[in-house]
Amino acid sequence: MRSPLGALIFTVLMLLIDTYVFQGVKAVCFSASPKTRSIVYLAYWVLTALTISGFLLFVFTSPDFLPRKFRTYLFATILGLFFAKLIAVIFFLIDDIRRLIQWGAGKLFYGNTEGEIVSEEGISRSVFLSWIGLVAGGSLFSSLIYGFGNKYNYTIKRVKLSFENLPAAFKGLKIIHISDIHSGSFTNKQAVEHGVQMILKENADLILFTGDLVNDRATEMKDYMDVFNKLKASMGVYSTLGNHDYGDYIKWPDNGITQEQNLNNLKKVHAELGWRLLMNEHVALEKGGEKIALIGIENWSAKANFPKHGRMDLAYPGAEKYPFKILMSHDPSHWDAQVRPEYSDIDLTLSGHTHGMQFGVELPGFRWSPVQYVYKEWAGLYEEAKQKLYVNRGYGFIGYPGRVGILPEITVIELD
Repeated sequence: MRSPLGALIFTVLMLLIDTYVFQGVKAVCFSASPKTRSIVYLAYWVLTALTISGFLLFVFTSPDFLPRKFRTYLFATILGLFFAKLIAVIFFLIDDIRRLIQWGAGKLFYGNTEGEIVSEEGISRSVFLSWIGLVAGGSLFSSLIYGFGNKYNYTIKRVKLSFENLPAAFKGLKIIHISDIHSGSFTNKQAVEHGVQMILKENADLILFTGDLVNDRATEMKDYMDVFNKLKASMGVYSTLGNHDYGDYIKWPDNGITQEQNLNNLKKVHAELGWRLLMNEHVALEKGGEKIALIGIENWSAKANFPKHGRMDLAYPGAEKYPFKILMSHDPSHWDAQVRPEYSDIDLTLSGHTHGMQFGVELPGFRWSPVQYVYKEWAGLYEEAKQKLYVNRGYGFIGYPGRVGILPEITVIELD
């Protein structure tokens, strides 16, 4: 998007959408006084000009030109307005299709006689549909603004999972599962630390982190080392890598550091935190003289846009001798694509990655998020035969600095 051509195309697209939405604004203001209409029209185009200017400022300035927090909210607001107007456009299109059908029917059956309902400018727009479109778009934008305040609203999800083959010594084992910290997005250290304290109060036996510690750079963890190094558990803290941890989304070298160096530095960060990073390998967890296997692989995705660094052929051999197996794999698409068909004795898979898109609805008996049209398993618990998958909704956030309906999650799993 930083290319002049890409910015020009998106700017033209925004202007076309703004011009189309303005027709709906004019429809709802039709009966207002000339002064009121002038004020509304001026406000609309001033907001449009500010939005486009903000977009160009974001695209053509360096990340250090504006404070990171300001850039984050600027980007989120611009996208929020863009998607809100897209929602409004749906209703305006419905109205235009209605007008086209009505116009065609008039031509066909009445031949422009008195049977055709027209105004001086043709068939008038529906004020009702115009209002519905503007209210729908405004509601979406308002919800996104409201969601800014939810990004640190950590929620504990408690899940009790039963397995027939779980060794007796592991009955009642308490696991904390967290994922997608995305430390490069944080702007409130105190709020982040509050979430860590919530984890510690659970006094878990085991803490498992399933990837995306950073957005791109290992240095993003610098200000949060003294927060996350507090995470301790009697049986240890284990971690894996997610797609963002490889630094694939920025241009390297960056400040003299290569992409390979950045990944090595990130591995060191895990070690300095006291976390055991599992890189296509497994370890045995022992309790009361009995053992289970914990397998951790690098990112593996069934989606074409994400890498397949994970190697089950390296991580699994030797784990088959243990009666119970837990797999840490960042991307939940891995479960259906490889884990279930090829490794049917892996009892529990833990993933993250989707964030629940940080937007959706979760009610008793009903869940919805746009991400479900991309990922079959996108949040919570899934079961097939004797295998289970749990998808964590993410501790942090990226892109949109907020949460609407899908809150940041700390999962407490009790094995039975």
